[in-house]
Amino acid sequence: MSILLIAGSPSEHSRSAALLDAVAERLAQRQVHFSRLPIRDLSPQALLLADFNHASVRRAIAQVETARAVVVATPVYKAAYSGVLKVFLDLLPQTGLKGKTVLPLATGGSPHHMLALDYALRPVLQSLSARHILPGVYATDAQIPKDEHGKYHVGDEIATRLDDAVNALLTEGLRMPPTAGFAPVPFSQVRCSV
Repeated sequence: MSILLIAGSPSEHSRSAALLDAVAERLAQRQVHFSRLPIRDLSPQALLLADFNHASVRRAIAQVETARAVVVATPVYKAAYSGVLKVFLDLLPQTGLKGKTVLPLATGGSPHHMLALDYALRPVLQSLSARHILPGVYATDAQIPKDEHGKYHVGDEIATRLDDAVNALLTEGLRMPPTAGFAPVPFSQVRCSV
């Protein structure tokens, strides 16, 4: 199984990249194969001109096609997902996410932009025929502060929400067995008293 992590930030070091890195760490701990697609590394000219024949665009679209699940991370600007992400999503075919589970992640300056996940990004993902869009994780700047070395790190509250989101991605989206809780009990072993 393959999960594609799409970085929709125009910056290499950003809070949304920190969210995506935290998801990658959780997938690696569960020994789940994933690959990355930083949109900022694609040819800007090919993206803006919708050059479907450009090698970087073809490779990116192929990565989306072969993934079973997609995690999309974006900063929120003016109550919408990033323009870099929009340009890329516009290049995908109408059924570009067909049969896939998608986990949306976003960061923004304040809690006021939280609904950008549901009112801006989710409709686009649905229009691309995503099979299942999980509840997204939104984090404010204060929830992903810089450490003493100037690197962003995910705070405890967001870390807990990411744990839940990755678990949902694997169990609901990809039908992997849960790692916590009770072991499944066959119906033939169920005993009840009246």
